[in-house]
Amino acid sequence: MPGGPASVRMRDAPLGDEPARFLAVVPDPEGRFPRARGGEVGLEEGWALARHVRAAIEADAAGPRRALVAVVDVPSQAYGRLEELLGLHLACAAAVDAYASARLAGHPVVALLVGRAMSGGFLAHGYQANRIVALDDAGVQVHAMGKSSAARVTRRTVAEVEALGEKVLPMAYGVRALAQLGLVHRLIEGVSADAPSGHDVARVRREIAAAVADARSGPRDLSPRLASPAARARRAASIEVRRRLAEQWDG
Repeated sequence: MPGGPASVRMRDAPLGDEPARFLAVVPDPEGRFPRARGGEVGLEEGWALARHVRAAIEADAAGPRRALVAVVDVPSQAYGRLEELLGLHLACAAAVDAYASARLAGHPVVALLVGRAMSGGFLAHGYQANRIVALDDAGVQVHAMGKSSAARVTRRTVAEVEALGEKVLPMAYGVRALAQLGLVHRLIEGVSADAPSGHDVARVRREIAAAVADARSGPRDLSPRLASPAARARRAASIEVRRRLAEQWDG
């Protein structure tokens, strides 16, 4: 968009019978900030996402709320001394707040995971969605930090981190682990993430449209993530903790 970073793409386009706003963060080798040239969510990216989402909220305030589709392939937030000094946390928080505000205002927000959904990059772009839809592909990975970072923090090798993910579900990187925790609304199988055919694209669009319709018929908060059979089976302790917290808070 004119006046914005080349790393943030936005397009208004039809989705089924209704309008939608598609947003993505992409690599920009010529980006102003070196640590955000590989598709990371940095200072400019966070503010630009917030601006585009807020613009949709304002434009639709008196009429039907369009769907917002976050296409997610982000390796992380833009780690860097300069970014931290200039308020990276504020830029990412602005994007989070914009997505959450749109969701609560009645905009169905759908995140489509087509690649990496890592760390603060995913928190800023996609994680506030009503529904998360993901390609069932080995290249789609979701985690709080990259494998090398997790290895350093836990004083393990990368191989040991990978082995730990096979035993402890929340430590796994594959998108199927996220689905088993109840966070994925729909896994789309048999679609090539790197070279989708026209049939693949049409199928993914149908899945997104179905997720939008489902979001419109459900609550505007994120409670459905704890209501699925997968969540009830594998996040029973989290659900019980939340119940007790709510009970004490309301008491």
